[in-house]
Amino acid sequence: MHLNPYGEDAVNLAADLANRRPADPEELADRCRAAGLTLEHPVTPRDLDRTLAALEAWEKVVDASDENERAELVNRMLAEAAAYPRLTDHADTGWHLHYRDDRKPLGSVLFSLFSVGTALHLAGRGMHRLRRCDVTECTTIFADTSRTGRRRYCSQRCANRDAVRRHRARSAA
Repeated sequence: MHLNPYGEDAVNLAADLANRRPADPEELADRCRAAGLTLEHPVTPRDLDRTLAALEAWEKVVDASDENERAELVNRMLAEAAAYPRLTDHADTGWHLHYRDDRKPLGSVLFSLFSVGTALHLAGRGMHRLRRCDVTECTTIFADTSRTGRRRYCSQRCANRDAVRRHRARSAA
């Protein structure tokens, strides 16, 4: 039974926005829509500022040195985004749970989504399943949604690059 509609999608959206920050409110709106969010209000510069602040807090979670620090940082985000879950049928998309008030502006909505989604992702899949690519010169963030939970690279390209590097190092030795 799958009870986590926020985890994977919310964490992937956070990673996408963190890896390539939106330049303006229009880009933020376009990328949120592309990720499947229904935007009921115009996106403002204030929403962009709040989103960028949420991403700064979220990246600290990604870069946490251990599980306890990661949990503490997520808990801080959850406390700031605190709202009780509620059933909603906004935009006639069907009844579903929201972990926030429907009247919140997009920046606050994204903060809530990133907080709850990250908590659900880490609790459901494992505290280690949010990270940066193992290739030293790549700083891309990704959520490990693999079956085994052993993903180390953001893409197949980086995995291949690292394999070639290791092969050449062995051959040189």
